[in-house]
Amino acid sequence: MNKTNFNAMIQPNKILVLAPHTDDGELGCGGAIAHYISGGSRVYYAAFSICERSLPAALPPKILEDECREATAILGIDPGDVYFFNFEVREFPVSRQPILEALVQLNRDLSPDLVFLPSSNDIHQDHQVITQEGIRAFKNISIVGYELPWNNDHMHTNFFLPLTQRSIEKKIEALSVYKSQLERTYMQPDLIRSLAKVRGMQINAAFAEAFEMIRLVDR
Repeated sequence: MNKTNFNAMIQPNKILVLAPHTDDGELGCGGAIAHYISGGSRVYYAAFSICERSLPAALPPKILEDECREATAILGIDPGDVYFFNFEVREFPVSRQPILEALVQLNRDLSPDLVFLPSSNDIHQDHQVITQEGIRAFKNISIVGYELPWNNDHMHTNFFLPLTQRSIEKKIEALSVYKSQLERTYMQPDLIRSLAKVRGMQINAAFAEAFEMIRLVDR
């Protein structure tokens, strides 16, 4: 592999993050998003549900969309590069074909070099659909699966991305704007920072995020 090709893999021009629900992308690869944008990559973000049905009645129905817009902006994603779909939360399996068609259209419109999506061992039914159909829709593109430990009973971590403390703090800052979700254990800054330290320790770095390399395409 020549140096040009290797560098293109390390710093892709266009990255697409697939989030089954708002906040999944930030949780799974928020540090990577900040890292790649700081290096010059353009990152697109697609959320497939704003989870209106799962919100307490007292909250505005679009609050997660608003929070996601703010969070992705903190990470450095241009507002025009964030896409929202309104598939019903926890019912993605019955919308498999429309979801596939949406993914295929994103591929046509964006032509990304690298796609982030949930790990292939994610047990959430909505996440499984995004991963399975994402692998089909982006079959000629490099794909990595991000970890959400509360949904992964096991995960083959074979791609580690070392990160600066600034990238991790950006991830934590982005997640902090999800005021509607802050009671959830996995949103706590100490947990996010600790996981990044553990993954960093595995590769002799201060911080890292770990991924499942699903497909690697050398362009």
